Order: sequence, then C-alpha cells, then structure tokens
Amino acid sequence: MSVAQAGAAARPLRPYRNEGTTRVALLGSYTPRRCGLATFGADLAHAISKAGAAEVDVVAMNDRVDEYAYPDEVKFEISQNVLDAYGKAADFLNMNLVDVVSVQHEFGIYGGADGTHLLKLLRQLRMPIVTTLHTVLEKPSARQRDVIQEIADISDRLVVMTETGRRFLEQVYGVDPARVAVIPHGIPDLPFVDPSFYKDQFGVEGKKVVLTFGLLGPSKGIETMIRALPAVTAAHPDVVYVVVGATHPHVRQLHGESYRRHLQKLAAELDVDRYLIFHERYVDLTELCEWLGAADVYVTPYPSKDQIVSGTLAYAMGAGKAVVSTPYWHAAEMLADGRGVLVGFGDVDETARAIIRLLDDERERDAIRKRAYAYTRSHTWANVGARYLELFAEVRAERAKRPRPTFAARTERDRNQPLPSVSLTHLERLTDDVGILQHAKSFVPLRDHGYCTDDNARALIVALRLRRHVEATALLDELAVRYLAFLEHAFNAERGAFRNFLGYDRRWLEDVGSPDSHGRGIWALGVAAAEWNDPSIKAGCLTLLHDALPRLDGVPYLRSLAMALLGIAAAYREFDGDVTLKGALRRIATRLYKAFAATRSNDEWPWPEEVLTYANAVLPHGLIAAGDALGRNDMIETGVRALQWLMRVQTIDGRFVPIGNEGWYARGGRRARFSQQPIEADTSVAACAAAYRATHDPAWIAEATRAFRWFVGYNDLGVPVWDESTGGCRDGLGHSGVSDNQGAESTLAWLNALAEMHELSEARELERQQGAAELYSARVRSAW
Repeated sequence: MSVAQAGAAARPLRPYRNEGTTRVALLGSYTPRRCGLATFGADLAHAISKAGAAEVDVVAMNDRVDEYAYPDEVKFEISQNVLDAYGKAADFLNMNLVDVVSVQHEFGIYGGADGTHLLKLLRQLRMPIVTTLHTVLEKPSARQRDVIQEIADISDRLVVMTETGRRFLEQVYGVDPARVAVIPHGIPDLPFVDPSFYKDQFGVEGKKVVLTFGLLGPSKGIETMIRALPAVTAAHPDVVYVVVGATHPHVRQLHGESYRRHLQKLAAELDVDRYLIFHERYVDLTELCEWLGAADVYVTPYPSKDQIVSGTLAYAMGAGKAVVSTPYWHAAEMLADGRGVLVGFGDVDETARAIIRLLDDERERDAIRKRAYAYTRSHTWANVGARYLELFAEVRAERAKRPRPTFAARTERDRNQPLPSVSLTHLERLTDDVGILQHAKSFVPLRDHGYCTDDNARALIVALRLRRHVEATALLDELAVRYLAFLEHAFNAERGAFRNFLGYDRRWLEDVGSPDSHGRGIWALGVAAAEWNDPSIKAGCLTLLHDALPRLDGVPYLRSLAMALLGIAAAYREFDGDVTLKGALRRIATRLYKAFAATRSNDEWPWPEEVLTYANAVLPHGLIAAGDALGRNDMIETGVRALQWLMRVQTIDGRFVPIGNEGWYARGGRRARFSQQPIEADTSVAACAAAYRATHDPAWIAEATRAFRWFVGYNDLGVPVWDESTGGCRDGLGHSGVSDNQGAESTLAWLNALAEMHELSEARELERQQGAAELYSARVRSAW
C-alpha cells in the first residue's frame, strides 16, 4: 500500500538511546525529493548528527503518490494532503519519546490552505518544538499571518536565517524577538580556489564563467540575465553564461519544459544562444561545488524582493564568488558592506554594467570574493549544526524549568467530577503465581527484571485496601495471598531482614535487601495484621512483624523508619496491648520526631534532610500516624507542619508539581522539575489523607485532591499519567512527555491513591450526614 493510500507510513525509531544523547526529529521534505528544502533538511540533519551527541530521525513530507526511496534516517512519511496522517505522526513522535522536534516550514509543502494541516500535528506534540521559517512574508494574507502566528505560539523557538526575518516576525506578526533565533543558511566548507582550476573539466577553459544554479522556474528571473548578455559579451566575448539545474518538479508537472524553451528562444532572438549553456540535470553536491569553483561571477537575478532565504546565494558566497544580485531580502543583507554587488529588479542595463565592471577589474572582483568568503566562515554546516544543537539544549532546559501542557490539552474538567472506578486489569496482568513483576514495556510485563519485595509489599497493602471499593473481592483475596507468600519467602530469618530482588528464575540476588525494602515489608505486614479477616493469617503476619522489628534499631535512614512506622502504627491500633509493638512504635517515632523538631525553627527548610528526594511525604505521614496511634498531639502537629511546608514546595501555579528525580532538590539549590514520578503523588495523597483524619481540617482534602489530580492530567504537561484503558499507570512524566511503560510501582501508586480518595470521599460524605443530623436535632431541641 502506498503512503498516499495509507496517509502515513513508519519505521521504528532506534529502540534505545545512548546515555546523554539528544534525540531530534526533523520534519519537512527530504532527499531524494528534489527541492531546496529537501536538500537543506538532509544537510541540517547530517550537520546536527555530527555536531555532538545527537541522533536525528526524519519525518518526511510526500508530495506524490509513488514513494521516494528514502534513506534509513527517515522513520515516518506523511502524505501532505491527508489530514489524518498529521495526527498519526504526532502520536508516533510522542510514543517514541523524541526530545525535540525541528520543523522546517515553507508554504506549499504542508497540506490544507496555507499549510494549516501542519497545525494539527504541532498542537498534539508534547516535546519542545523549534521551527525554522524558510519564508517570512512582509505582506502575508490574513490566513498566512494566522498560520505563522499559531506556529509561533506553539513553538518554543523560531529560527530565521536573517535579521530581516526577525524584524518581520516582530513587526508584522507580533512575535517577541527574544523567542527568535537567527541562524544562517548552512554551507559546505569549500576551499578558496582560483576558478581556472575547475574549468577544463567542464570544457570552459579560457572562458569567463557567469553562473546561476538551482531548480529552474519563472521565479528565478533568468530572463534579465539573458537580456544582459548582448552587452556583456560585447565587452567580453570570452564570457559564457551557465545555468545549472533541472526544471523544478512542480513546474515540470504543470508546464513541462516550456519555461526552459522560452529562455532558449529568447537567447536565440538576441543572438546570444552560443554564449548560453544549460546544464539540464539535478547535480549532486560534489558536482555543484565544482561548478561553483569554476565560476568567475555568480548571478541571482530574482525578480521580487520577497525572497527571505536563498540557498544558492549562501553557497556561492561560501565558495568565495563575486556575486551580482537583485536586492531581495536575503541578498540585501548578505551582500552588504562590499560583499557583493546589488542591481535593480529587472534592470538589464545595470546588471550588464555590474558584470562587466567585475570582469574588467580583477582586483575589485577578488576583494569582493575574499570579503564574501570570510563573512561566511561561520555559516559552514559544522557551525550551523552546533548552533542548532545548542538551541535544542536551551529549549529543553527551559521546558524543564517552565513546562507547559500540549497546545491541544483539553480544558480542565469539572473539579466535582466523580472519581474513576477501580480497574484491576493491569494489576492482575502484572501478577503471576510468584508475585508482582517489577517492570513492563508499555503494558506488557517484563520477566527479565523479576520481582522485588518493595513492589510486593506495596501490592499487599493495595490489595487489602481495594477490597472495600470493588466487587471482585475473591480476586483480590487471591492476589493478597500471593503477595503475602512472597514477603514470607523474602524474609531471611537468619539475618532478621528482608531480601529484595528475586530473579525470574526464582533465585534471590542478595541475602539482605535495602533498608527501604525492610521498612516496606514491615509496613505491609502491619497493614495485613490489622486488616486481614482470617485470625490465623493475622497471627502469622504479627509474628513475622515481630521478627523483623529488631533490625530497625540499626537503620539510620528516616524514610525507611517512616515506612516501618506506618505498618507498626496500623498493627498497634488493632493490637494496642502488644507491648513489643508499643515499644517499637515509641522508639522509632521518637527518633523521627526529634529529627523534625531539630529543624522546626527553620521556616525556610523545616525538613530533617538536606535534600528532598523520593517519597518525601512518607516522613510526615509516618509521624502523623505514629502520633495518632500513641495519642501524641505534639507528633501530629509536627508532622502536619512539615507536610504543609512540603505541599507548598510541591505546588506551582495551583498544580501539584512533585520533586523531579533528575537532580532532586538540595537545600539552597534549584529544584528539579522532571522527571516526576507517580510515587510522589501517591505518598502525598496518603499523607494529606492522614492529616485530614487526624485534624478534620477540610483543607487537607483539597491538598489530597490537588495531588491526586496529577494522575488524571492536571500536571505540568496537561496529560493523564493514569491509563484508563488498562487500569495501570505510566512510569513518569518527563519534560517531553509521559512514559509509555506501566510498571508495578507506578500502577500500585495509582491504585493506592485512588483507594485513598474513595475513602476520603466516603468520610467527607459521612461527616456531612452527621452534621446534617446534628443540625436537625438542634433545631428540634430549639423548637421544643
């Protein structure tokens, strides 16, 4: 099936990136399509790849039914007039976690009126967008202006190749010039050579060569140069005018070779046809550079000023040619300060005089050549590629500091919308007869990474909590048994500690796991001892919990201790006469309380650690839960105060914005915005719910709701992290988009937060009912 039939076609992007590599997607026409933009795109892609640690993949625009034989870097093709293909391309780029998209914009290569189809694609992209504008009109139509203005709104940065382009964007389109970068048209790095060196291979030795190259069409103004030939050849009979290039494919499709025949007829009428050579084919870069090397004078006689970019002009100057040109926008800027000669549009006599003067005066010609060559040394593709790569790094850093939702992100839904229902589909999919697997590729479990105590402890807590919110209690009972069996197997009785990682081959990878895995194991056992209905299982959980407690005395990490406190407090509320539990609860809670109390007077950083890292809300949550179980209001107040500070830190512009794991947040430093992990939203929801239950302050319901809404799309990018179709949760939110993978930690974080919100909703409704009943009773008493 052709691309035109399908609308879009794709090859997979590179499955794995090298660490530290920027993945760039270039969108535009691409070789072997024959147009200046396609050549530019290919040159830019190669330049960026060579400039640094970057991988460039291409989304190519197709303008015909039969497919081009694209090189391997082209990963996706769009038929320009098929609107649906643009949305598919956006999905393709989002799914492949591209870091930045480089859009090459030119009116005419994108479908829709004035290229409006492109907007559909851009609106859906999640990553930073840098758009290079190859045409910036001084007098656009209303629709052309609207298109460019929306592209500017969506793009993180615009690139133009001249200061004139930047001025037009500011004055005509209202674009902030600070959002516009000027990067010149790239050129090959050619030596400065004498034209005689190449002339013999083209059969023009002993001739003075005047050259024009590029795809042939009426917009090139070659008639002017042909009309100037009689005067030029009269002064210099050894002149030959060479026009290198095939007719533009679109011109040939509509008019065949009529334009070339028109030029040939004109030359014959003026009796200069013997001085005119048409090199009628599309030349590769090597041959083009050789023709440039052979030229004495290069001419661009464009008939209109509305040419903001000319690749042929850039190449000629880069080869050190003496250029005669009409003053279209690009030429007026490039040829200023003696770097070339400007002549009037369509002015045959002035064109002839300029060429004759340069051919007469070798000293002036060489001076112009040297000035042009020196000016363009910074325009070589190596320099241009490096500048683009620097710009990509700049916009990525800006997105990390100041993220924004996709342009097409939906308007916020009603804050009073019902909570999503619980789906166990992905939880069941991740679980086998051993326990829950750690990771998934998309929503497919990955067996290579095996299992861990951390996740099975989380899973046990979630399975027990969800029983109150689903009808499939038998399934949850079965899953809970598997998770508990995993924990029992994980406990190393000889060491009094939980092992953490178990390979898929059921071999333990360590004798003792991390302090966090030990804390989570105790947390899960405490919840199971409190909530399991079967007395024998409750007793077994309590026994194993007792066996695991002694190791906590040697754990120095507050986060691990806070996790353990949550389990001990849960078990103690069920077995408040258990002396061992009570002693452990008091000892560990006191350690955590003293750590917080030591920083209580520091309003700027009332936190017992120098760095906010992961699962931060567990610390105040553990202290609140312990204080509630022990009847210690001072612990509750200290935990609540710390949680208030943490939630302020995690709120930006009214949204929940957790600490990112790409650098965390060190005291006195800059907080990392990404990547944001579901565990942060979950632990914050749970801690705020605990604060509400301890204080009955409804403000905590609002805070819990804010954190929960991060899952459903009220986040920095405006995209859901929860997957409604699977019931799972994606592994994180990066500055370029959301991960497609749905592992155990993320899915369990979502399910636990959802369970907390359902319980908060039920508690709030019960309080409303009790309040209404008390108000009714008061009114009755008053009436009596």
